[in-house]
Amino acid sequence: MHRPALTWYEFFAGGGMARIGLGSDWKCTFANEWSPKKAAAYTEYFGANDELKVRDVAKLKSKDLPGCPDLVWASFPCQDLSLAGSGAGLKGERSGTFKPFWSLMQEIVKEGRGPKVVALENVVGTITSHRGKDLEFILQQLVDSGYRPGAIVVDAVRFVPQSRPRLFIIATRQDAAVPKGLSAKWPDLRWHPRSLMAAFGTMPESIQKQWIWWRLPEPAQQIDKISDLLETDPIGVEWHSDAQTRKLLGMMSDLNLFKLREVQATGERKIGTIYKRTRANGAGEKTQRAEVRFDEISGCLRTPAGGSSRQIVLVVHGHNVRSRLLSPREASRLMGVPKDYPIPENYNDAYHLFGDGLVVPVVEWLGKYLLRPLALSKNTPRIGAQVA
Repeated sequence: MHRPALTWYEFFAGGGMARIGLGSDWKCTFANEWSPKKAAAYTEYFGANDELKVRDVAKLKSKDLPGCPDLVWASFPCQDLSLAGSGAGLKGERSGTFKPFWSLMQEIVKEGRGPKVVALENVVGTITSHRGKDLEFILQQLVDSGYRPGAIVVDAVRFVPQSRPRLFIIATRQDAAVPKGLSAKWPDLRWHPRSLMAAFGTMPESIQKQWIWWRLPEPAQQIDKISDLLETDPIGVEWHSDAQTRKLLGMMSDLNLFKLREVQATGERKIGTIYKRTRANGAGEKTQRAEVRFDEISGCLRTPAGGSSRQIVLVVHGHNVRSRLLSPREASRLMGVPKDYPIPENYNDAYHLFGDGLVVPVVEWLGKYLLRPLALSKNTPRIGAQVA
C-alpha cells in the first residue's frame, strides 16, 4: 500500500538525527543549522542538498521556507534550560533562539502556511525553568498561534542503553481533528511525570483549555546492553594509564567504592560507566567526585565542557580495573544512528554532534505513533492570517 510522503521542516537540525528517525515517509523540504561542523556531518550523510541552510535562525525570513509543511520540528538549544546550565532560561543567548524561531513560525501562520503539527524537543529542565514560566511562555505562543499543545517526557533508556529523558511538546492545529486513540482524559505517569502534571496545574486557563494529554503505546523493542555496544579496539581514545585509573578511583566516595568492590568480588567481567561531578564533601566544600554505575546503562551523553562531562568506561574483571573515555563510535551507537553515519575525526566535534543530538529510535517511535497520525488527520483549512 502506498504511503504518502509528508513534508516537514527541521530546525536546529544538528547532524540530522530527527531526519534519520522520521525516515523516508517524510520529505524534508527545509533544514536549518547554525554550526558548520554539524552541518558538515548532515551533508556528508544525506548528500549535498538545497534544503539545508547553514545560518543563524534569526537571519531567516519566511520567504526562505518553501511550501506548506505538514510538520515543523525544532530541537532548540538546551544549555540555558538544563539543570546543569546557566539558569538563564529563554532569556539566555542559546535557548533564547526559540523566540526568533517562533517569530518565523508566526510569519508563515499569517501567510496561511502554518504546519498541521509542531514538535519541540528539549531537556526536562524546561518544565521547571524559571518556576515554570519558560514552559508557560512556549505553550502560550503555541496557543496564541492557533495550536493545541500537549507534552510528554520520554527517556531514551526505553530504546537504547542510555539514560536520557527529554521533553517533547507536540501541538496540533486547533482546527484539526485528533485521531481516535491519540489522546486521553487523564495523564499517564509513563509519559507525564508529576513535575509536568504540577506545571499543568499552574498554567492559565487559556492553555489548559487547549491542552491534550497524549496517549502512546509502551515500546516493545529489545534493548541492548552497553557492553554490547562497546568497541573491542576503540578508535579515537586510548586506555588510561594505571596511574590515571588509580586517580579516578581515588575520586570515588565510599558508596561508589563499595559498588566497585561488590563487582570485583563476583570475579566476573563487568562494565561500568563514570561521570565526574562536583559534590559537597562532609565539610560542605565542593569537590570533584567520580560516580559509577554498573547497570549496563550509560549516563546521559553531554557536550564536553572542561572534561568533567566526558563519560568514562570502566572495565572490571576481579582485581583488574581499566578505564578510558567512551569512544565517538560508541557514542553514536548510544544515539541509535546507523552504522554508516560519518564520525567526525576530532573527538570534541564528535561529542558535540552526538551530545547535542536526538536518539534516533525515539524519533522513529514518535513519528510512527503520534506525528504521522496527526499529520494525516482529517483535512482542514490551513491556519491563515485571521489567527493572532
